[in-house]
Amino acid sequence: MSETVTFYGTGMLGSAMVRAMLRRGLTVHVWNRTAAKAQALEADGTRVFTDPAQAAGGAQRVHLCLSDDASVDAVLDSALPGIALECPIVDHSTVLPQRVAERVARLEESGHALLHAPVFMGPPMALERTGVMMASGNLPLFARLRAALEAMCSDLRYLGERPDLAAIYKLMGNGMILAVVGGINDALRIAEEQGLARAQAYELFDFYDPAGQIRGRGKRMANNEYDPLWSVDMAHKDAVLMQAAAHHERLPVIDAMAALLRNVSDRGLGDRDLGAVAER
Repeated sequence: MSETVTFYGTGMLGSAMVRAMLRRGLTVHVWNRTAAKAQALEADGTRVFTDPAQAAGGAQRVHLCLSDDASVDAVLDSALPGIALECPIVDHSTVLPQRVAERVARLEESGHALLHAPVFMGPPMALERTGVMMASGNLPLFARLRAALEAMCSDLRYLGERPDLAAIYKLMGNGMILAVVGGINDALRIAEEQGLARAQAYELFDFYDPAGQIRGRGKRMANNEYDPLWSVDMAHKDAVLMQAAAHHERLPVIDAMAALLRNVSDRGLGDRDLGAVAER
């Protein structure tokens, strides 16, 4: 018999996960606060429910992919009466680590088991079951769910028994996305203010790979190693040059770094490596 899965949250990512499950032959029950988003999946073979508790009926596994902590808690409160105690709950939502730990403990008190398993994948990747899925929490629970989770991604990482660890890694990863996109925005703004088209400016990345900063300076920062390769003071000088080259148009990332570098220098660390911005 086909495994029955209940899925709460049919936004872009959740819908892609649901469609991938249907392709694998699973029976999928869905519920979404905005009913039209769930109903759009009926043509793919899902069974749509208007009551969260009823949606969980007969499910061997429950998944959530929701927007925030408040949504996760609200859906669980409504759905739990219909979720069997032996049915594991997997939450893919990007949420606050502290709330994950609290949620896991609260559900354990009622006899339910929840594993947090956020992802680094967009909807197309979820549909094709590629990308990274992280999980943390109870090891026997993870072992029980491992095969099902491996079928949803190309790289499943179990991070350990601490229940909120995957949530921490997810926020760190998304933070890097914001930093990189903000940095690209600043670089393109400098280029435009200097008369370069964006497409021409992007040619920089044909021969310069900034990912080396993560593998090199980032690793040294993680190990608290700040022997100068590019000093705080010299980096601040260059940040000021960037601001001038942009004719003092707003550069959110560079402006913030310029202020941080000045602060670190004022603390007497100006001759240390740029990575000393991580010193507390």
